[in-house]
Amino acid sequence: MIYHILFNPLSRNGKGADEAKAVGAKLDGEAVFTDITSVTSYPDYFGGIKDGDKLVICGGDGTLNRFVNDCGELPDCDILYFATGSGNDFLTDIGHKYGDGPVKINEYLTDLPTVTVNGKDRKFINGIGYGIDGFCCEIGDKKRIENPGKDINYASIAIKGMLYAFGPRKAKITVDGKEYAFPKTWLAPTMNGRMYGGGMIPTPHQQRISDDKKLSVLYFGGAGRLHTLILFPGIFSGEHLKHDKYCKEFAGKEISVEFNKPTALQIDGETVLGVTEYTARI
Repeated sequence: MIYHILFNPLSRNGKGADEAKAVGAKLDGEAVFTDITSVTSYPDYFGGIKDGDKLVICGGDGTLNRFVNDCGELPDCDILYFATGSGNDFLTDIGHKYGDGPVKINEYLTDLPTVTVNGKDRKFINGIGYGIDGFCCEIGDKKRIENPGKDINYASIAIKGMLYAFGPRKAKITVDGKEYAFPKTWLAPTMNGRMYGGGMIPTPHQQRISDDKKLSVLYFGGAGRLHTLILFPGIFSGEHLKHDKYCKEFAGKEISVEFNKPTALQIDGETVLGVTEYTARI
């Protein structure tokens, strides 16, 4: 048996290649390594996978996002995932933890939702962050360029954003044709899984796989800066929904969010700048 290992050398702050080689050494077969950033034709790459071989993806949530958007048709083989990212929300959401051996993920890569941003459609694995979470990704990207290899403290960025650096937006959220208007919105993510952002659980009731598959959107807003800062830690446990004056969860097949000012947005951790609206569909 041959394990075809696609790894992201940029994951885990540049340690992705080393971690991929470490897991390859523990597999019960031959390991063939390929830098995912070097793949120019997935049909050609998949052509090298024979009956009985397995594909292993080593990276973080962003690596999975890149794979499902670039690969076209999935290969007819077992697809395994070994997390070498920083947040690894997908892995946690499906019931595993960082350090677990490669886990089969074929069922999670089919019938994925799509998001339309700036006229372009993309599949997504975990969720679409819009509001202060997109702002955190924007600032984090800048810090990563300034200090390559250094860990980014997103909690610190979020606190500074809530205190002074980020301002809430007027939002219109539309769920399966029903519109809701919110004058002061800090956060409006749409989720396929329950988790994103390194452990946040914005939509605790969302099910990644279900018979009646839907997406969930969170409205988080209405409070001033200090009150928002007090409420925000609850998003890491799902306790924020107890404050139903400020946090509301909606579910539907098609969800659109529109802000009155351009705002950074993130798709599975990948930042898109200057977005005024997005639409997610399943």
